Amino acid sequence: MEEQQGAGGRCHPLLRGGRKESPPSYNHGFSSGQIQALAAICEALIPPLQPPPPPQDTTTTSTGDIEKKHKAIDSFYKASGAEPPFPEEVAEFLAQRSISDGFFIVKLALKALSFRLGTLLLCGFLCFDSKWPFLHNFSELSLKTREALLQKWFRQTYFPPLRIAFVAIKMFCMYKFFSRTDEKSHNPAWEAIGYQVDNRDKVKNSHKERPLEKGIIETSNEDDSTFLRALISKGIQVTEDPRDKTCNIKCDVVIVGSGSGGGVAAAVLASSGHKVIVLEKGNYFVPEDYSSLEEPSMAELYESGGLLATTDGKTTLLSAKTVGGGSAINWSACVRTPDYVLREWSEDHKIPLYGSPSYQYAMDVVCKRAGVTNNCTKESFQNQVLRKGCENLGIKVDSVPRNSSEDHYCGSCCYGCRMGEKKGTDSTWLVDAVDSGTVVLTGCKAENFILEEEDDKGERKKCLGVIATASNKNNITMKLRIEARATVSACGSLLTPPLMISSGLKNPNIGTNLHIHPSVLAWGYFPEDASGFEGTMYQGGIITSIHKVVASEESNNVLAIVEAASIGPGSCAAIHPWVSGQDYKDRMVKYARLAHLFALVRDQGSGEVKLAGRIKHRLSQVDKDNLKIGLRQVLRILVAAGAIEVGTYRSDGQRLACKGIRKEDLEEFLDTVTVSGGPMSKDEHWTVYASAHHMGSCRMGITPEEGALDLNGESWEAKGLFVCDGSVLPTAVGVNPMITIQSTAYCISKKMAESLKKEKSQVYY
Repeated sequence: MEEQQGAGGRCHPLLRGGRKESPPSYNHGFSSGQIQALAAICEALIPPLQPPPPPQDTTTTSTGDIEKKHKAIDSFYKASGAEPPFPEEVAEFLAQRSISDGFFIVKLALKALSFRLGTLLLCGFLCFDSKWPFLHNFSELSLKTREALLQKWFRQTYFPPLRIAFVAIKMFCMYKFFSRTDEKSHNPAWEAIGYQVDNRDKVKNSHKERPLEKGIIETSNEDDSTFLRALISKGIQVTEDPRDKTCNIKCDVVIVGSGSGGGVAAAVLASSGHKVIVLEKGNYFVPEDYSSLEEPSMAELYESGGLLATTDGKTTLLSAKTVGGGSAINWSACVRTPDYVLREWSEDHKIPLYGSPSYQYAMDVVCKRAGVTNNCTKESFQNQVLRKGCENLGIKVDSVPRNSSEDHYCGSCCYGCRMGEKKGTDSTWLVDAVDSGTVVLTGCKAENFILEEEDDKGERKKCLGVIATASNKNNITMKLRIEARATVSACGSLLTPPLMISSGLKNPNIGTNLHIHPSVLAWGYFPEDASGFEGTMYQGGIITSIHKVVASEESNNVLAIVEAASIGPGSCAAIHPWVSGQDYKDRMVKYARLAHLFALVRDQGSGEVKLAGRIKHRLSQVDKDNLKIGLRQVLRILVAAGAIEVGTYRSDGQRLACKGIRKEDLEEFLDTVTVSGGPMSKDEHWTVYASAHHMGSCRMGITPEEGALDLNGESWEAKGLFVCDGSVLPTAVGVNPMITIQSTAYCISKKMAESLKKEKSQVYY
């Protein structure tokens, strides 16, 4: 694929995909023996197999297409995970994306397997042979023996760290195999599994200038001298201190983060006449930049490339790192805060905001600015399945409002909306902010807030701004000291608490009370020639329908919600259960027609995040029960929609053939469905949860004992430090939280703007 120019005239890495500009050099830290052991594992996971016979029915497809498809499937089954340079690529991937603890365990396991005695320790009698040298290391064992050992390790319960090491290798190996691309941005497995990258015309109305162009400074393109000139040209007061290698910047408000909270706050404060600077550690992209390629898109737009997980490996977490934050890569759902949640927050948690007309007005404003529509002209394959299954069961299914046009049919919005129709903060609120003079600095990471003692007792501090560094440290060597009358942390529930703690704040509510909306997936297989549903699982609007699982028909008690999921081939392969190489390839060739639905619960259990990347979460028993109820309802819906086979993502590959199934048989199967979490558990069969919504880790409260922030969103400990992101929410919302976060940020920033206008403190510019 030829490299293209974005609207701003720069070539962006998202467009390069798999371009190989020079021979790869690897810096993964593995020895040759470890790579040999890793290659042997990769081959056992993805073994070369005898291809299935070609299909006999040619009535609906041309002979040429059938031959082309069969050739692709033939090549897919013959492919091996040991083929160079794939094991080296997996090693590099592990080194770059896995957390340090997990990477250490993986290296240790591979080190052991590279020696005969280590192999004996991990493999037992299976590494013995009747021929010299009698005892073998792992790579010398037969493929059949290696596969049997992997099956044993995935099931073993006596030493969970060993299991998690091989689960990690499996996830990274499978993700890489199905997401890597060549110089033409193509993966040889895609045709076999029925996947095609969205290559439609990108934007209906291409911009001559990027929407944020006049207000954005991309530090990746600057050096010390050009960066200073760029700041000055945008009306920022700046001085340089060569002795401390510090760039001193002054403004009215500095905001850390540009997502749903930060974008709204920037627009509100800037429109009130305040000079605002927004820091974003990610990069800025416009629709023309997006490639819809899974691997480069996930690497650029998501924390840890979309492979972030809790410390116990139980839950994978999707969190954004780009201009626009989660609003740039989410699944478009725009659900207002439910009334019962507002009552709970205003009455039980005593936060008047959520019972006020001001909050209702804020939701109206937010929905209008996001261009929320309530109808969908054409639903995707997966949403058709959800709607049909609910209708056949006689249960209620609702439409989901979206921040896009009614005819928006984009299944790759999770990689940035290439059609330019989804209205995240990068194309709405931040545009308003820039039009009012806001400056957005990309590639800038906040290190800590600048705090000073405000009183003699040291009980209250004052926040003077933030210290930040540019990611491009080779060219921008200066430290950034941004002083402001007010500081806003809007970097999300996973990063705001670590930033506050690293700055010296000690309120016990900071980093606790983390809610994540844990979710579990199920799949149903719908062959194209038998189901009547159009499209594939990766095409069309991602979430347009929702089913609420309630305790009874008369009850308003929502136990779980059911929605459709967006899962690229790499992500699907990474989380799909591995039972054997044959079973795995047989499943993946069905990828395009697997309908994926998930059950999401409003978690009563909670977790903590006090250090960036170190996330803990524990489900309550009610959460586990509700997840099980929700997952069983998902399977009922899939069966009712006409799936010929359904299954869960439990580690044993649990599934059920549905043709001619009786209701009693289905319920008997559902009784066996469990949601025991994580490879670190003591259970032989386990499930990995998923999470894309993170809330509550820096909640508001009526006292410092109840929350980290007061009712205005200001830190109890540091005057002038506010929070405008999902971490301020008292509990989980129970639905997609974007509208709730934006509405809350709107209210907090409105009060901030009024307060700043009343102050008679020094104006810095």
